[in-house]
Amino acid sequence: MFTGIVEELGSVTAIEEQSDAVRLTVEGRVVSTDAALGDSIAVNGCCLTVSTRGDGTFTADVMKMTLDKTSLGALAVGHRVNLERACTPQTRLGGHIVQGHVDTTGTILDRSPGEHWDLVEIALPEQIRRYVVLHGSITVDGISLTVAELRDESFVVSLIPETLARTTLGFKQPGDPVNLEADIIAKHVERLIQK
Repeated sequence: MFTGIVEELGSVTAIEEQSDAVRLTVEGRVVSTDAALGDSIAVNGCCLTVSTRGDGTFTADVMKMTLDKTSLGALAVGHRVNLERACTPQTRLGGHIVQGHVDTTGTILDRSPGEHWDLVEIALPEQIRRYVVLHGSITVDGISLTVAELRDESFVVSLIPETLARTTLGFKQPGDPVNLEADIIAKHVERLIQK
């Protein structure tokens, strides 16, 4: 489990293509300092398992299903990524409950810079629309954000200077894909009501 509070911006240092997967190596000095084999690290909101660790880097195996369902398949060496270690029982839950199980991808539609923050509009795919509510939480590329405006087929988030400086949303532009994870509590409530 994660909180959606990005610990650092890392960068992809190697991608090893395999027949039905890739081995992704990421530089992230903060998140790799105490990483052990088998630990979970969220990369742009995708929960990945540490398979090897180097000096300031870690490697994870990413299967085809994850590559197809998320934006990780579009990564290239040098790309920046949001990184967060899995939380512990002592961790402050500064964002919201994030599983690292990406539901789908969306596309940045518009970006409006302000004096103190940016407004970013993101396409909201049909499959998760029912889980997204005004002023509710959504995870975008592993970042816990509040829905500032909800439209028929999109939503808007307001990014403060800290988020702009510390995450990939500081430089992503219209047309760029982002990973989306809806609030797990909404999914559980729906399931309970269906029964």
